[in-house]
Amino acid sequence: MALAELQALEGRATMGTYARNPVEFVRGEGARLWDSDGNEYLDFLAGISVVQIGHCHPALVEAVTAQARRLMHVGNLFYTEPAMRLAARLSELSLGGKVFLANSGAEAVECALKLARRHRPGGGFVVVEGGFHGRTMGALSATPQEAKQAPFAPLVPGFTTVSREDPGALATAVSDKTAAVLLEPIQGESGIHPLSEEMLSAAREACDRHGALLVFDEIQCGMGRTGDLWAWEGAGVRPDVMTVAKGLGGGLPIGACITTPEYADTLGPGDHGSTFAGGPVIAAGANAVLDVVDDEAFLAAVLSKGGALSSALGALGLEVRGRGLMHAFRVADAPALARRLLLDQRLVVNATGPDTIRLLPPLTVTPEEIEDAVGRIGAALR
Repeated sequence: MALAELQALEGRATMGTYARNPVEFVRGEGARLWDSDGNEYLDFLAGISVVQIGHCHPALVEAVTAQARRLMHVGNLFYTEPAMRLAARLSELSLGGKVFLANSGAEAVECALKLARRHRPGGGFVVVEGGFHGRTMGALSATPQEAKQAPFAPLVPGFTTVSREDPGALATAVSDKTAAVLLEPIQGESGIHPLSEEMLSAAREACDRHGALLVFDEIQCGMGRTGDLWAWEGAGVRPDVMTVAKGLGGGLPIGACITTPEYADTLGPGDHGSTFAGGPVIAAGANAVLDVVDDEAFLAAVLSKGGALSSALGALGLEVRGRGLMHAFRVADAPALARRLLLDQRLVVNATGPDTIRLLPPLTVTPEEIEDAVGRIGAALR
């Protein structure tokens, strides 16, 4: 079907919630994509930090295919081995408590919000400016961005926003009536803004002082993206609850809310649930992704390649921020540059605002592909 026909179908059949680029991708392998005309692209967005181990990684494809042949769905009224094994691995590799498997990052955040309210009934939440936690009503209420929130007001009450650069304001905002502080150790959707260790430490100290939960949203910055398995490990500040998604599935829809042992049993039977969450095919895929990412040498390579990417972008005279393979840089007209990179240079990136280009390549990207991508960026800037 030609691109024009797809666009006509979109106009007739889909809600107008996406501003799509005029490209139809039909195949992927590693950090490469091919469109319906046979053009090859270098992918430095990875489905927005989703295709963590590259497109169609053989181990992921095999795990999903084998599981789909055996069993695809029975629901959470029964046991399936992939889900139980995945939950145990996520717990052991992170906070050591218990796991709720979900279908997306927003769902994982919803679970975390409900868990915090169960911990402190009626308690409020402290969030940080520039944060993004999802588009469901609870997650959106925790996302202090006027353009995203205003059309859907009134939202869920009880959320207080503080500056991402003011540890004192955060400490002051937390009280004995606070259920949780929710933040991203590295903000992704607003353009890759790492929160300072002072900010994260202030959140930890305030929560400890007042008995509130510290919740880290690692939906975009987790699963090896920063060169550590979890971003909080590099910052040295441990949360009580964390949410993960995106890269955990390697291209399949999944989310998870994980606790420390102290809060493992906060939610009980009937408090939360999901029809599709933890399905055997999706869980088998996530286990395959973990098999690749949970490796010291692999994570060390992510850190090394991230350093090379940052240095090369800096050599172009760009103002770069980020960690590992999670970077952004400032330009005068980011949407125009992103479009030029896609259509002229065959490099997939995205603009997170008027002046920010975001780079999130697969963690399996090669040094040669990084050099190639930076060359394409340089050509587009010229």
